[in-house]
Amino acid sequence: MAPAALLLGSLANAQGGQAHAIVTVLAKHNEVAPTVSQQDVSAKADGKDAAVTSWAQYKAPNDSLELMILIDGGARNLGRQFEDIKQFIQIQGPDTKVAVGYMQNGHVEMAVPFSADHKQVVNEVHLPGGPSTNPYFTLSDLAPKWPSHDPRARREVVMLSDGVDPENPRFDPDDPYVQAAIKDCVRAGLLVYSIYWRNRPDGENSLSAEGGQSLLSELSQATGGNSYWTGTGNPVSFQPYFDDLMKRFSNQYALGLTGKLDRKPSVETLKLKVEGLGLQVTAPQLIFVHPAGPE
Repeated sequence: MAPAALLLGSLANAQGGQAHAIVTVLAKHNEVAPTVSQQDVSAKADGKDAAVTSWAQYKAPNDSLELMILIDGGARNLGRQFEDIKQFIQIQGPDTKVAVGYMQNGHVEMAVPFSADHKQVVNEVHLPGGPSTNPYFTLSDLAPKWPSHDPRARREVVMLSDGVDPENPRFDPDDPYVQAAIKDCVRAGLLVYSIYWRNRPDGENSLSAEGGQSLLSELSQATGGNSYWTGTGNPVSFQPYFDDLMKRFSNQYALGLTGKLDRKPSVETLKLKVEGLGLQVTAPQLIFVHPAGPE
């Protein structure tokens, strides 16, 4: 199966481009999602028709998942939620490798590298004790340094943060650090989920909270993930979020596309259409298009 990490081939045809993405297909109303065939899928990249060259559901033995849990170094009062995080790690399947890192000073301090020994991972996890940091700086630093080289694995991130850019605390959908993080994640094939956790001194400011939530949502939607929050306060439990994440991990497809490439490799918009009644489709809004070549 083609890698979801979007590490695509060398230059072979100046007019041909290709890309890959992870797409989540759920059924509405909590029903069992039907299997979707390739003929039901169509796409546009950068506004141009793109040919769907591959569409395969992630199932054993080709369902490897690398799950990075990122926790803001300044997150406080996690309490019961921290136990939810540990349980979430422990229930991951045998083909899922989990890593845990703390966002500090614009980069990730790894508590434990990727491992399929989930009990060991849980034993290495600890409550954060550092200052809050810019989550977008951290993602831009992490993306090109992803600590694995498995070409088959999905790369997915669950980030615990308030989403506030301390360099620009007001809500700005064109925030340059957010846009840079989005493009860096798309290039590296990272699908980012976000869980809002209020932890800064200005957290009582509802405008700041809503702005952070909006930026997290913008990030997650662009990469094909999902964002979770409860009002402008902190949730009593992460368990409903983790239940939803497990359902999403179990209903993902590897999408491959080819189409015209009029310039050098670049991040382009993606419009995906999946035929079928009662489907909830989550696809990245952006993809990384490379020159077509051997996979």
